[in-house]
Amino acid sequence: MKKPQGKLVLFDIDGTLLDRHNRIPASAKRAIFTLKEAGHTVALASGRSPFMLEHLRRELGLHSYVSFNGQYVVHEHRLIYSNPIGPELVAQLAAFASEQEHPLVYLDAEGMRCNQQHHPYVEQCMRSLDVLHPECDPRYYEGRHIYQTMLFCTEEHEAMFRQAFPDLHFVRWHPCSMDVLPAGGSKAAGIERLIAETGFRPEDIYAFGDNYNDMEMFRFVGCSIAMGNAPKAVKKLAAFVTSEAEQDGIWHGLRWAGLL
Repeated sequence: MKKPQGKLVLFDIDGTLLDRHNRIPASAKRAIFTLKEAGHTVALASGRSPFMLEHLRRELGLHSYVSFNGQYVVHEHRLIYSNPIGPELVAQLAAFASEQEHPLVYLDAEGMRCNQQHHPYVEQCMRSLDVLHPECDPRYYEGRHIYQTMLFCTEEHEAMFRQAFPDLHFVRWHPCSMDVLPAGGSKAAGIERLIAETGFRPEDIYAFGDNYNDMEMFRFVGCSIAMGNAPKAVKKLAAFVTSEAEQDGIWHGLRWAGLL
């Protein structure tokens, strides 16, 4: 495989590319187009589902992404990796969460549904993503490839789910919610699939992120840049801590890295 030109630059979305109002700052948008014009490859690395990335990818002209925290990877519009949660495991999680009265949102590549009609935790978390409370369909997971679920619970109830499901990986992204992935799933695992396709080396990768689901990615890439709003544990892993998105954090981080 021919060594690619430039660097691979990966961006998380919420709290990284998007500011607190779920908008892309003008400086971040300008930076991404500047990167592409300079011959660098730009991709998204998000916990979001592919259908939730569509508008952003079109606005930025991006054709490659790592979604579902690494479980669904697309390179130049082509799916190169797919790792759904086993259907029996999803069914077991659904039953256990229902018994404990904790909401779940099931996500596949085309949509998402909630196992409850309405719940304040779901409403609060979805609002932070600028997304409406999903429609209710407790059996949505049946006959579908579910790549990720959102489990809505506070930290006090987190341990019982981790103990009950050692074959699942739980990553907190909100005080009221965790992403649930197959064991071993992470953005880093998805990025490995992407670089196997593109020929980049880990040391050629720059990654921006702001939350706990970015930690495996930060450990894997050559240069990690945390946003100013990131938790301390995430900042500690980063090579550099930039400002928040609305304070031109993407632009400043790229300038520090020497890519602009």
